[in-house]
Amino acid sequence: MAQVITHDVLILGAGLAGLRAAVEISRKSGGKIDIGIVSKVQLMRAHSVCAEGGTAAVLRPEEGDSFDLHAWDTVKGSDFLADQDVVHRFVRQMPEEILLLDHWGIPWTRDEHGRISQRPFGGHSYPRATLAADKTGFFEMQTLYDQLLRYRNFSRYDELFVTDILVAEGRFAGLVGIHAPSGETVVLRGKALLIASGGAGTLYGFTTYSQTVTGDGMAMAYRAGLPLEDMEFLQFHPTGLVPSGILMTEGCRGEGGYLKDNAGQRFMDKYAPKLMELAPRDMVSRAEMTEILQGRGFQREDGLHYLHLDLTHLGAERINTRLPLIREVCIKFLGIDPITHPIPIRPVAHYSMGGVETDINGKTRVEGIWAAGEAACVSLHGANRLGSNSTAECLVWGGITGAEIVAAMPKLKDPAPVPESMVKAAQEHVAELKGRRGSENLYELRRELRATMDHNAGVFRTGEGLAKALETVQAIRERARQAPVVDQGQTYNSNLFHALELENLIDLAEVLVTGALARQESRGGHARRDFPTRDDDNWLKHTLAFKTERGPRLEYKPVTITTWKPVERKY
Repeated sequence: MAQVITHDVLILGAGLAGLRAAVEISRKSGGKIDIGIVSKVQLMRAHSVCAEGGTAAVLRPEEGDSFDLHAWDTVKGSDFLADQDVVHRFVRQMPEEILLLDHWGIPWTRDEHGRISQRPFGGHSYPRATLAADKTGFFEMQTLYDQLLRYRNFSRYDELFVTDILVAEGRFAGLVGIHAPSGETVVLRGKALLIASGGAGTLYGFTTYSQTVTGDGMAMAYRAGLPLEDMEFLQFHPTGLVPSGILMTEGCRGEGGYLKDNAGQRFMDKYAPKLMELAPRDMVSRAEMTEILQGRGFQREDGLHYLHLDLTHLGAERINTRLPLIREVCIKFLGIDPITHPIPIRPVAHYSMGGVETDINGKTRVEGIWAAGEAACVSLHGANRLGSNSTAECLVWGGITGAEIVAAMPKLKDPAPVPESMVKAAQEHVAELKGRRGSENLYELRRELRATMDHNAGVFRTGEGLAKALETVQAIRERARQAPVVDQGQTYNSNLFHALELENLIDLAEVLVTGALARQESRGGHARRDFPTRDDDNWLKHTLAFKTERGPRLEYKPVTITTWKPVERKY
């Protein structure tokens, strides 16, 4: 029999968006709303701690920055697929979030006048990436958790692997999960659920993501009947450390770093002569791949050909004060000191622009379910996210969804008993996974899935490659039925969790590839060699993927345009 626990609100995911929402619910309710925070890792191990470079906000209107300028940069950066009402709300809210964190004690980097420091970031026409050295996400997480500890209205469920989001009679019914330390089934009930479980970047082999980020919340929402929006738009960051994929923050280029080919020449003047290395990420990634494919990169036997990120001209003092983590990582992982040597980099899977469809308040189509942060698609980023807008989005919509949930509490019905049949189905599925027999290896299958995505759904795509990827993904789904869970133990059964994660990744890969195959244009992070131009007449619209027995069913909805009509993107 499963253990059943009831709270007012459940937050699935304990990264920036989840913690920000927990703080807001606690503040707004005076600590009276009972919160359950659910994480498959230890609470402060969420991938948000890996965010490095900065958080975008308009802090200097008197010096030339403005809400309209930040909004325009974001809309243009999105290749005009962002919903413009969402963008305007975001830019106006962000300065308050920066000042709140300041008030709560975050150690923002300061300039020589004692003001909160900001650095340039790609696609931004003003240096508005607010920084805490190159450990911004880590310090934001620490500050939010410190703030949350002022309250006594939350319970932590660390190392609880959630397998199912339950929806009954059109509203949220509960979560079913496995408590890793005991192996017991746990059912969590609540009036409201916030999905804040992060992105899906470990769909790819070469990625900046922690290996725990497997898109679980998005995949469970999809299976529970919620549509996923714009999943074909997966961002490749221009500077992933070779061969590990570890993020070399955009702050490296914001501080003045250069990108160079194998002849030691800067090459971005061919692609974005005005902004050079600080063009938007989709453009820089395509430029880099073009240089590598045309033979101007450095060769590696494993195929991870690379270019150089050169910081040597910045000098030791600047690197040590503004980019200390970058130096530490390069020395520890490669034995290279960026003060004296260039860093080997190439484009790397980094961020899901798409996610669970929500309205401007983070509300989904199911009563009692909200989503925020990278797991959600409120459509702030459209087809391409600007650097430093993601941690900002987590803070803004963590706050918005927290406030919305508090306001909705009196109207939401008390949790009904979770239907036993649903809990039983979840348990039977886990039993079926553990009972599988056959000669397939789920780790080989995961590697194969990621290699397929790297090869066929990367920076450049073609219809032929995407069709091949879809075939492979569907074949891997079938082969996974013959991939046994070798570990039959109860406690900390990571083998079982990896099997569940593989199912989530397969669902998301199928959605991403299906959407990419259908979208016959190039826009933002989705670059089709067979359809190389943007097609506003046919494709200025959001993709919605609904789960069916036969795979994703696609629908489309219009982009909200309030201020700017699409124009050609030039930088």
